[in-house]
Amino acid sequence: MQLHVKLFASMVRHVPAAQPGIPFDAEVPDGLTVEALLKRLGLPREEVRVVFINGRARPMEWVLQPNDEVGIFPAIGGG
Repeated sequence: MQLHVKLFASMVRHVPAAQPGIPFDAEVPDGLTVEALLKRLGLPREEVRVVFINGRARPMEWVLQPNDEVGIFPAIGGG
C-alpha cells in the first residue's frame, strides 16, 4: 500500500531524499503499524516525539491504511 510521509525538523537527516515538511510516497506492506513504519524508514524510535496520521496524533501500535498521510515529529526543545 502507499503512504504519504512528511518528516519534520531533525527527522529528515535519516532519510536522504526527504525535505522538511514535503511529503514523499512510501510503498509499504498492508497492516503496517506506525512503529514498524519508523523502523522501515530507519528513524530511531527514541527521537520521535509524536506521529500524526491524517492530522491526528496516534499511538505507535496504530495500523496504517492505504493513502494515509503520516507526519513524523521529533522532540523539540526551546525556551
